[in-house]
Formats: sequence, C-alpha cells, structure tokens
Amino acid sequence: MEISHTIINLIIFVLAIYVGYHVVWTVTPALHTPLMAVTNAISAIVIVGAMLAAALTETGLGKSMGVLAVALAAVNVFGGFLVTRRMLEMFRKKDRKAPVAASVQPAQ
Repeated sequence: MEISHTIINLIIFVLAIYVGYHVVWTVTPALHTPLMAVTNAISAIVIVGAMLAAALTETGLGKSMGVLAVALAAVNVFGGFLVTRRMLEMFRKKDRKAPVAASVQPAQ
C-alpha cells in the first residue's frame, strides 16, 4: 500500500502547526525578544529560498508565486524587526524628569 506524497506533506504540515502552537505558547516572556530575532532570521532564509525558487521556475505562475513569497517574507521580516524594537523599548529604563516648580502668581 502506497500513501500519496500529498497526504504525507499534509500530515507533516498539521503536525508542524500543532508543535509550533505549543512551543510558542509555552515560551516565557523573557524569551520573546530572542524568539522574535530567530523568527526574523528564519524569514530571511525564506526570502533567499523564494528567490531561488522563483529564478528556477519556467512558468509565469511559478515566477509570480515566487515574487509573492518574497514580498510576504519581506513584510514578515520588516514587521518582526518593528515588533522586536518595540519590545526592547519596553525594557528600557525611563528617564525621570526633574519635578517642575510650579510658578505661583501672586493674587491681586
């Protein structure tokens, strides 16, 4: 009995979703920033792979799907860096402003 490659790929995809969900939701808050940095690195690898795949295809559909993959991965990288910067700003110490002396106008 031979199982279709499509079924095997679908099973792997579903298992990856399940494992990814449980891995991400059990991460402690202190590790969120390093996790985002790794996610950005993975997305950068996806961009390189999408460019290679788009360059090696011969059909117009393949090239357009490759360009779409590059665009979506680029948006993911850009958004990931924005979120990482925002998260790092949350951990910075705020500068305390010196108390401003209230100027009191004499009553006339």
